[in-house]
Amino acid sequence: MPEIQTPSNVNIKSMAEVKSKVAPIWCPGCGDFGVLSAVYRAALILDLDLKNTVVVSGIGCSGRLPIFTNFYGFHGVHGRVLPTATGVKLANPKLTVIAVGGDGDGLAIGGGHFPHAARRNVDITYIMMDNSVYGLTKGQGSPTTNPDFTLKALPYGVQEENLNPVALALAYDVSYVARAYSGHIDQMTDLFVEAIRHKGFSFVHSISPCTVFNDTYKFYRERVAEIPKEHNTDNKKAALDLWQTPGKVYLGVFFKHLRPEMTELTAKLSLAVQARKGKGNTEKLLEQFV
Repeated sequence: MPEIQTPSNVNIKSMAEVKSKVAPIWCPGCGDFGVLSAVYRAALILDLDLKNTVVVSGIGCSGRLPIFTNFYGFHGVHGRVLPTATGVKLANPKLTVIAVGGDGDGLAIGGGHFPHAARRNVDITYIMMDNSVYGLTKGQGSPTTNPDFTLKALPYGVQEENLNPVALALAYDVSYVARAYSGHIDQMTDLFVEAIRHKGFSFVHSISPCTVFNDTYKFYRERVAEIPKEHNTDNKKAALDLWQTPGKVYLGVFFKHLRPEMTELTAKLSLAVQARKGKGNTEKLLEQFV
C-alpha cells in the first residue's frame, strides 16, 4: 500500500489515531478489510476531526465497522442505517456523517429508506458494503445475489433476479453515485474522499466479497473495469448505459450533480418561520398546554 500524503495541519496525526484498540474480526480475506482501510486513508486525506465525525452502521458483518475506528459510532437496528444517519446530521449539521451497511441491510429490510434518503438529499455519505450474500447468518441469498452464483446454503442458486444498487441510486436521483471494489484500494479511497466532500447525499456501492460463503474475487477480477475517462458524470442516461454494459462491472463515478441539500433547506425554513411568527413566541405556544 503506498504511503499516504496528509496535509500539514492535520487533526489526525497518524493512522494509529484513526484506528481503535479493537482489532477487526472479519474472516481472512473479507472485502470489508479493504473498505475499512479506505475509510482510514480517506480520513487522513480529508483531515477529519475525530470528535466531529460519526459512523452509523446497521446489522451484519459490515455493521462492526464503527467499532474499529476512533470516530463516534452508532450501531443501529437492522435496516435503519439511513434514517439514523439522517437524524444525526439534522440534529447537528456540523458533523461529518458516514453511513455503512451491507446489501441485505440496505436493500432488503432497509430498502424502503434508500429512495427517501435520496429525495431528501441530506449531506451524508452512504457506503454499501456488498458481498451478495447474508454472511453473518451463514450464506443465504441476498437481494444482490447473482442468479449464476451457487452458495453453500443455496447449491442450486437463487430463483430471483438480483437488484443493481447503482441502477437504483440513479433511478432515485442520488446526487453522487459511484462504485468501488475492495480489490482496488487506491481507487476506493479516492471515491470515499470525493463522496464525503460532496455536498448532499452521496452513495458508493462498494463491492466487498465474502471469502467464506460467496467468494466472488475471481468473478470480479475478470469483469471490473474503469469507467471511461470520456464519460460525462452530468449525463444520467450515459450513466445508465454504463451499468448495463454486458460483461463489465464499471468502477468510478457514474453520476454527480448539485441540488438543494436538506440541512440547508431546514435552516432556511427555520429562519422563515422565525421571521413570520417572531422570536419568543415559544412561551406563548406552551402556555396553551398549561
